[in-house]
Amino acid sequence: MKLPAFEMKNQNGEIVTEEMLKGKCTILYFYPRDHTPTCTTQAINFTENLAELKERGIQVYGVNGDSMKKHQNFIAKHNIGFDLLVDEDYQLTRELGIYKMKKVFGKESPGIVRTTLLIGPDLTIEKRIDNVKVKNQLENLLEK
Repeated sequence: MKLPAFEMKNQNGEIVTEEMLKGKCTILYFYPRDHTPTCTTQAINFTENLAELKERGIQVYGVNGDSMKKHQNFIAKHNIGFDLLVDEDYQLTRELGIYKMKKVFGKESPGIVRTTLLIGPDLTIEKRIDNVKVKNQLENLLEK
């Protein structure tokens, strides 16, 4: 499956499109909210492994519906080393089936289900991990 076309702003308001990912391997990970414990652990884990990922020719982007300002604060507070994209209307997450009804503390509500994609240089989704367990997400991805 190919990555659908998208256009999103990063934390600085710069436009990022799927075309900009061509020619590189990309980890595109979707997470519910900035500044929550598991989401923070996940972002820090990617940041701590960024040098190794770059050595392997892999770039990283995080995606959720939070605002540019919230992304900026999250990056600054936790020294996140990559761009976070704003899927304001959840267009891409809906197209990928990542935005759906989920139970949180017994209450059902719509939201992003933690999902990580490994995108090939030709924009093919080479690996998809649904309901990611943050602890071993990189091991699962880098098996590929």
